[in-house]
Amino acid sequence: MSTASQGNQYINGSHRVGSGPATERINPATGAVDSVIDYAGPRDVEAAVAAAAAAFTTWSRLTPGARSDFLLAFATELASRAGQLAALETAQTGKSRRMSTEFDVPGTIDNVNFFAGAARNLQGAAAGDYAGNSTSMIRREAIGVIGSIAPWNYPLQMAAWKILPAIAAGNTIVLKPSELTPATSLVFAEAATAAGIPDGVINIVTGSGREVGEALVRHPRVAMSSFTGSTAVGRRIMEMAAETGKRVHLELGGKAPLVVFADADVEAAAHGAVAGSTINAGQDCTAATRAYVHSSLFGKFTARVAELMDQMVVGDPTDPDTDMGSLISFAHRDKVASMVQRARDSGASVLAGGLAPELPGAFYRPTLITGAAQDSEIVQDEVFGPVLVALPFETEDEAIALANDTPYGLAASAWTSNVNLAMRAAARIQAGCVWINEHIPIVSEMPHGGYKASGFGKDMSSYSFEEYTNVKHVLISHDTDVHKAWQDTVFKQR
Repeated sequence: MSTASQGNQYINGSHRVGSGPATERINPATGAVDSVIDYAGPRDVEAAVAAAAAAFTTWSRLTPGARSDFLLAFATELASRAGQLAALETAQTGKSRRMSTEFDVPGTIDNVNFFAGAARNLQGAAAGDYAGNSTSMIRREAIGVIGSIAPWNYPLQMAAWKILPAIAAGNTIVLKPSELTPATSLVFAEAATAAGIPDGVINIVTGSGREVGEALVRHPRVAMSSFTGSTAVGRRIMEMAAETGKRVHLELGGKAPLVVFADADVEAAAHGAVAGSTINAGQDCTAATRAYVHSSLFGKFTARVAELMDQMVVGDPTDPDTDMGSLISFAHRDKVASMVQRARDSGASVLAGGLAPELPGAFYRPTLITGAAQDSEIVQDEVFGPVLVALPFETEDEAIALANDTPYGLAASAWTSNVNLAMRAAARIQAGCVWINEHIPIVSEMPHGGYKASGFGKDMSSYSFEEYTNVKHVLISHDTDVHKAWQDTVFKQR
């Protein structure tokens, strides 16, 4: 995997070598070292924040139409680099080239195009006379420098989700990608510069969360912290952000239920469960992880899921016939395998997978588990691998209670041919997104974000502007004499 020859930091429109330590990067699908990445140090974070703060002065004052034009040019530039981006995304994550080519890169470009349009519709509101003989209005204004931390599972798309609503609203940004997967974020920033987006609007600093991420969150000139990752780290970021009173946006872990009611199309549900649990090798916060299936369908559903999982091609992510590539690292593969083993040891059954194939990379077979207890680790905790646990239920109320019985609430799906049941399930399941007879599709026009321990705030859609703007009330008095009585309650004018 090639990386930036001039350094793995991108600050004020150009690459630079980080002042922190350098580390070897392992290709997770081969186990071989494919690059050396330089990390940022404190002075690089300082330089990136300073560049973003300087750029904010002019970028925030552009008209929405001007920012929109820049973003449209940006989308065109990214499209010209689609092949490069797909190859890098596969090399750094181990995901299948098909996934990178058909999902990650097109989704990112679509997101840029969406926010190019949304930038022109970032409106406040004009209201009537609330205070008497005056006009109140609402302005939406950019916050300032945004410090964002993105995860390793979708490096390119997560960079877009963090950067685009922020800059479309007039903010500037310093993004820290995962130290495991910085390559496509750097190309993303290069493309922005090539498209004419001014220097300093988008800055990338690479390094560990403890060193670089914490410095970014704690920086007094960073007005807001946005983070996608684990719930434990999200809580830590809230604590650090409180030191300077900055705004926080968190998209955290998930444990998505897939509820199959008695009248569901079992074949469709089984296919949806396999696709939903193995997307990105299960390294997806919205992946289907818990299948609650009506007891009348349980045997047929689990048999079909096991059959479909066994048919999946796991291996070389560059092979067009590969369905699922590797996990992000050997350490993470071992963590997934240990959770499955503990489930076995506690009495659960593994109907499919449950092993690492004899391949050189960090691969793990799609896995189906039954017979686990609702309060067990494998049901309650985030595995973040291609593992689905299936449990039976008898009644609608039981299914909803089981679906809601985890700390998380990011996504869920319900499978039924009864529209009334579908609407009840959608209303009762505690999650930021509920799919009906489907699991996993996302679109730029719709918001993405969670309930409970899955965080708060929205990515994508116009709702994401709520995170990246301040709302200001402006009152214009029409007649100062009318307001003299109000002023006299404060002090008697003489």
